[in-house]
Amino acid sequence: MAAFMKLQQFYENVNQQLDSVHSEIGHFNIFKVEDMMLPDNKPVTYSRRSFYKVSLVNGHSKIHYADHTIETNGTVLVFTNPLIPFFWERISEKHTGFVCIFTEDFFSRSGNLKDYPVFQSADAAVIPLNKKETIRFQRQFEKMFKELQGDYAFKYDLLRNLLLEITHDAQKMQPAQHSPYAASNASERITGLFAELLERQFPIELSSQILQLSTPAGFAKQLNIHVNHLNKALKEITGQTTSQLIQERIAKEAKILLKSTSWSIADIAWSLGFEEANHFSSFFKTKTGQTPRNFRSSLP
Repeated sequence: MAAFMKLQQFYENVNQQLDSVHSEIGHFNIFKVEDMMLPDNKPVTYSRRSFYKVSLVNGHSKIHYADHTIETNGTVLVFTNPLIPFFWERISEKHTGFVCIFTEDFFSRSGNLKDYPVFQSADAAVIPLNKKETIRFQRQFEKMFKELQGDYAFKYDLLRNLLLEITHDAQKMQPAQHSPYAASNASERITGLFAELLERQFPIELSSQILQLSTPAGFAKQLNIHVNHLNKALKEITGQTTSQLIQERIAKEAKILLKSTSWSIADIAWSLGFEEANHFSSFFKTKTGQTPRNFRSSLP
């Protein structure tokens, strides 16, 4: 499967020492991109990390995040989640900015980071910035960098708050995707429960891991409602049928597995609930316009 980069490997890649002094409060660090001394000729690696990253980077790049490839030429703010494989492909030689890394336990007393939209999908995680926005976020990262070097007794509490401020400022720049509060009606509640049940099955991390729920009837049974009731609720809230939502998520995971693993087409098909590889190939071509083999061979 996809390579898994741990903190120690990250520090080795950027020629830095891993300081474990503050391991009891979780790990936090921030680097200037110019100081990271990333090797110029090292092949890109599509992998997951054991830590979160928030990056503010100026330069010409391609960001490969899950099943998306986003080309940026300017300043971009990027949030990455340990569960989602990605790599950052530099096109221009010069890059400037900051990279902040931290573990989930650094925020153990400040809510669940996985629930934040910027850590859930490429649509929310990669944010191009204009000149005014760049200046604002640049100041915030500079403040974090400066505070980390200081000797204030409560600096990690302050850094946690500064990082949360950056996260919330980024989310406020985008249209609201969903409310974290209780649904206002039954259809919204059902849609929320369905989405949680669907997403709970991912990511697929082992070739022996098989999708358990892949049909509208299966989800309806799990939610203890009639399949027609489920379909009506999802159609009302999302504009899509239950089958469409399931198929879109399976197609997205298929792209991720084709990109980030060396598994055979048959193994991927089996993990995603297809008994026959040719059925998976037909499904994938219908959803993407390419066969799984052609999609994989076209990857950088």
